[in-house]
Amino acid sequence: METLSEHYMDNVAWFNDTLGVGRSSDMVSRDYVIGGRRARIWVVDGYGKDGTLERMGAFWLRVTAEEVRDLADMQAFIDHFVTFSESNVSFDVDDIVTSVLLGKTLLLVEGVRGAALMDCKEYPARSVGEPPDGKVLRGSHDGFVEAVVPNMALLRRRIRDPRLTMEGHKVGSRSRTDAVLCYLEDRVDRELLEEVRQKLKAVDVKSLTMAQESLAEAIRPKQWYNPFPKVRYTERPDTAAASVLEGNIVLMVDNSPSVMILPTTFFDFTQEANEYYFPPLVGSYLRLLRIIVFLISMFITPAWYLMVSEPGRLPEWLEFLSSPEPASLGLLWQLLVVEFLIDVLKLASLNTPDSLSNSFSMLGALILGDFAVQAGWLGPEVLVYMAFVSVAGFAQPSYEMGYAFKLLRVVLLLVTAAFDVWGFVLGVLGILVLLATTKPMVGKGYLYPLIPFNGKALRRLLMREPISRDNT
Repeated sequence: METLSEHYMDNVAWFNDTLGVGRSSDMVSRDYVIGGRRARIWVVDGYGKDGTLERMGAFWLRVTAEEVRDLADMQAFIDHFVTFSESNVSFDVDDIVTSVLLGKTLLLVEGVRGAALMDCKEYPARSVGEPPDGKVLRGSHDGFVEAVVPNMALLRRRIRDPRLTMEGHKVGSRSRTDAVLCYLEDRVDRELLEEVRQKLKAVDVKSLTMAQESLAEAIRPKQWYNPFPKVRYTERPDTAAASVLEGNIVLMVDNSPSVMILPTTFFDFTQEANEYYFPPLVGSYLRLLRIIVFLISMFITPAWYLMVSEPGRLPEWLEFLSSPEPASLGLLWQLLVVEFLIDVLKLASLNTPDSLSNSFSMLGALILGDFAVQAGWLGPEVLVYMAFVSVAGFAQPSYEMGYAFKLLRVVLLLVTAAFDVWGFVLGVLGILVLLATTKPMVGKGYLYPLIPFNGKALRRLLMREPISRDNT
């Protein structure tokens, strides 16, 4: 059955069976008599607005036979008797079923051709609040939620331009998840937009179980060995709106409070929302400080291990670095153990109830700190360097980039331990080659605007420029 039958009861029986009336407890169906004609609605419990449906039902029950006598087309019925503004007519049963499962209300009327789909849904969602991974001292404190419609409204509130386009797509052969491309018609790169569209159309998955992460893994280049993130996420509407105004594309996925900003390059991860709520000089200082600290965190433990692994390598004024206190574990094992213990603490704190989180943090600090040193397992120097690395990791707003640097730091440490100076040099070269060969999800290149070179764009990424007509 690809299109609606001419017989009302055949349609009712087919939709009852397909939608699971009586089989699924959340599928609600109700019969009406509208002007002497039989009618029936289907709606998913929890989606339909009870007040709206009750008002429309009360209105339909007062309709007389004379009023519907000459109405044989559902569009005419909607024009006369459906007060809800978001309504349309469909004859395709697959489209009708998908619409009902998306939250629309289905109405069939005996003797009227077509099915009415009324978008009087209300998704269950949490209230708009500040995202936990994008807090700012000043500025707005609202964030995206798990429903895509309120997220679109948050962007519309900031960009009241008729050229702002919200282009809807359905992804997943079973889940039929809503994915929305948001862009400005007069600013977006048309070739880039078409490339993103083609990637969405080519996605061949049954469902997006993990929302934006499932979609990102389905469309990004297959480089499993490369830890560098290919997409930038944000839960802040102001960040997404600024990106759209600069000509980027924002990809929103239903059931996720994070949106993807495309295209994404390595240098995009140097920016953070807090910098734009301070004057340009302060914002530039904060950005440069974060970049320098993050780069130091990448090389500090491999470089320190290289310097202290053999005596006499350091000049006299740095001799204090070359004598770490002896411990039960070798220096390499100390660094590796603390690297992994820090991640264990992060995972444990993530699963710790809020009422116990403070106690857990104190206990973890004692175990890794004073107790480990007193027991002779770890040296105090190792804890100092790893504490700096851990703090520097939190200075990076992107968790994905933080873990990419962590994995590369561990590999560089192992290569340095195995091949000494040559290992360190080759490891650094290998990281640069890996960075240069990283394929972006879409766009000109992962190292743009360095490769290909665009001096103005690179300066804007490295320095916080004042707000101007072309700089949002």
